[in-house]
Amino acid sequence: MTDLLRRMCAWLTPACPVTINRPIRVPRMTLLNRQHEFERHLQLAANKCGEQGWILILLDADDDRPVALAATLRERSQRVVPHRPVAVVLANREFEAWFMAAAESLNGCHGLKLEPGDQNVHAETPRDAKGWLGRRLGNSRYHATSDQPKFAAKFDMAQARQRSRSFRKLCDDWMRHTSTYYPRASPSSSSDTQP
Repeated sequence: MTDLLRRMCAWLTPACPVTINRPIRVPRMTLLNRQHEFERHLQLAANKCGEQGWILILLDADDDRPVALAATLRERSQRVVPHRPVAVVLANREFEAWFMAAAESLNGCHGLKLEPGDQNVHAETPRDAKGWLGRRLGNSRYHATSDQPKFAAKFDMAQARQRSRSFRKLCDDWMRHTSTYYPRASPSSSSDTQP
């Protein structure tokens, strides 16, 4: 995740002196269903990001409606850490859907072989994006812990932004929050081409 955010920073807000802290990893259901854990992790994030920072909550939407769940999480966050801005992004349905959205850029990467018609797949509709990737890895299976960082380092973010509403939201939130705290970088400094 940290590497993805660094790539995003270099692409969208290169003029910003952003420090990206190590992510606080929390199981999705723990964050959603255990209020004490939610509060504890939000307060930890607030302390880590400092006075000029902001918090990004990034989850898979799974079968939840991303807009509704994000609104609920934002409201809960404001009650816990009203002194810190919080962005909530839900990958619809899974983080790996962003790779599907930019599948053309990953063809041949780490053994991934696209099938006819894959370039036109609507990435945020199918359930089991991990399985979709796994089926295109031939004899291998997709393993999130080892494959996710490899694909995150290579996928075309401009293509994902164009084809994935949830990835576009991550980009928009990144630019909005970063330009608020580092005014030298503005959304006009962004580009749809990657370095």
